[in-house]
Amino acid sequence: MSKLFQKTNLQNLDLQNRIVMAPMTRARTSQPGNIPNEMMATYYKQRATAGLIISEATQISDDSQGYSFTPGVYTDEQVKGWQPITKAAHDQGAAMFCQLWHVGRVSHPTFQKDELPIAPSALAPVETKVWISDDQGNGNMVDCIQPRTMNQADIDRVINDFAYAAKRAIEAGFDGVEIHGGNGYLIDQFLRTNSNKRTDNYGGTRENRLRFLLEVVDAVIEKVGADKVGVRLAPFITFKDMDCPDIVPTILDASKALQARDIAYMHLSEADWDDAPVIPESFRIELRQIFTNTIIVAGSYTQERADEVLNKGYADLVAFGRPFVSNPDLVSRLKNNNELADLDGATLFGGNKLGYTDYPTLDAR
Repeated sequence: MSKLFQKTNLQNLDLQNRIVMAPMTRARTSQPGNIPNEMMATYYKQRATAGLIISEATQISDDSQGYSFTPGVYTDEQVKGWQPITKAAHDQGAAMFCQLWHVGRVSHPTFQKDELPIAPSALAPVETKVWISDDQGNGNMVDCIQPRTMNQADIDRVINDFAYAAKRAIEAGFDGVEIHGGNGYLIDQFLRTNSNKRTDNYGGTRENRLRFLLEVVDAVIEKVGADKVGVRLAPFITFKDMDCPDIVPTILDASKALQARDIAYMHLSEADWDDAPVIPESFRIELRQIFTNTIIVAGSYTQERADEVLNKGYADLVAFGRPFVSNPDLVSRLKNNNELADLDGATLFGGNKLGYTDYPTLDAR
């Protein structure tokens, strides 16, 4: 039998298989307040045959948002909104981690009380847009603007916000948290030389560029424990104006530091477009030698590619994104080699149950 469908463990968690539902922004929260709701509980419950669900990216504070209708996990109302969702996932046998998110410069004054977004350096990301919607759900992609440079007080506050949000996520019923350190968002902006031009202790050398990530990780570990912490990194993704020539060795250095902290897992966000760069096998081998705890990979994986990376020992869990949107019974379809339903891209962000909870399972067609 394919390793994908074998039971396994993630630190102290028993997983019913090695399939992960990847974090995917769907922008369906209740307003005002970016509050998770009953429709979201249905959505996640439908897909809870996965061994592990990683929630959609979730704000840690008022100033961490970059897209309309995305959830938070720092207010009482948001925590209460998540509780039926995590219970629904657990009732179906899935574990669930909350992805903690600060977008940094990938934002707009609309989400910042008309103030500038914050970032390591005052550099606007080129050809980068965010989705902004009105109260009726009519949204548009809008260019990001130049942010302001974070001072030490900003840095300290955001680190505390990550730690506080992690504590609230556990109160909301999540089994752990995933710190989003990839895909061009705030932590990734500190890691890369093209977005981080600082001359203080957070810029310049690899050690300095890693400092913010590791201070966030340490603060979160102090609140919830290393066994409840995962980190997402994206060494080969360059969109959102993030092409840094030093990012791969920086990520490998990060991996050493994260292994020393004995976190639950590292989640590699891999490029998932048609002509994306192929990740060299030498990188996977070196990463596996450095990081011996659980590795999750995500990026247009088929069952065949998933089996290959699992069998070679380069990863322990494989995350699926878009196929999980249109196939709530993805685990069963993969296991039985059934055809996968197509995704309606027009309904990905915002709206109602259309293109969200109305995708049928095979036995319901």
